[in-house]
Amino acid sequence: MIRHIVFFSARRKEDVEAVRTGLRALGNIPHSSLFEVTLNTKVDPLSDEIDVVVYAEFADDAALAAYKAHPLYAQTTSEVKPLRELRYSADVVAGS
Repeated sequence: MIRHIVFFSARRKEDVEAVRTGLRALGNIPHSSLFEVTLNTKVDPLSDEIDVVVYAEFADDAALAAYKAHPLYAQTTSEVKPLRELRYSADVVAGS
């Protein structure tokens, strides 16, 4: 299983909810077994620049690749990209 974790910050604080709403559209793409978009609770003072977190699970690399190749992925990226400042992504194999 692949865990896909992406961290975002909004360019402007008033755009945080628009970023979150835009990223939620990615949940309509098939291929993930779990998909969540949440706000960072900012409990840890060292992570206060991160506003929104995407967490998804995929059966394998092929499922993740199919997700990223879906037309809705490109559409959502083009809508959210102008609103975001930072984007950090990690894909990790569960249990490794």
